[in-house]
Amino acid sequence: MTQFHGGARTVWDASAISRALTRMAHQIIEANAGAEGLTLLGIPTRGAPLAHRFARLIGEAEGVEVPVGELDVTMYRDDLRRQPVRPVGRTRVPRDSVDDRVVVLVDDVLNSGRTIAAALEAIKDLGRPQAVRLAVLVDRGHRELPIQADHVGKDLPTSRAERVDVHLSEVDGEDGVLIATGEEG
Repeated sequence: MTQFHGGARTVWDASAISRALTRMAHQIIEANAGAEGLTLLGIPTRGAPLAHRFARLIGEAEGVEVPVGELDVTMYRDDLRRQPVRPVGRTRVPRDSVDDRVVVLVDDVLNSGRTIAAALEAIKDLGRPQAVRLAVLVDRGHRELPIQADHVGKDLPTSRAERVDVHLSEVDGEDGVLIATGEEG
């Protein structure tokens, strides 16, 4: 399924994303032997709605409410000197905290690994989880740090000249994964 959308190539539509999220939610449940002790932390912008979708899917499968939060990593990034002007987002931690819980970090695209490294630093300021796992919708490669996702929706090898854009209805009005040629994203 390849469509073109405003100069970008659509590689995944809403139904493909939905199937991947359902599969990944079940993988998260399986890896944790249930939903007990799970906390989902989405990395804004698109990781946060993905975390909420996982919480709903896991909740439906397990009959429990899974705590969800948002983890802003802006001040933990190692490239602040290069791009010092950035809007700082808000971190929202569920009332259950992260202490002694299995935290699943959720993001839309895994590329260099630097955002996830920043997230790991940010989590240390929040408490001490039992374990931290990573769920990403798209893994495009190009790792600069030794970081690997535990749960991946789609491995999507790309060139550095290509940009992967994840669109989610909560942010963009529609779901889709697109590849565009241009500046690295």
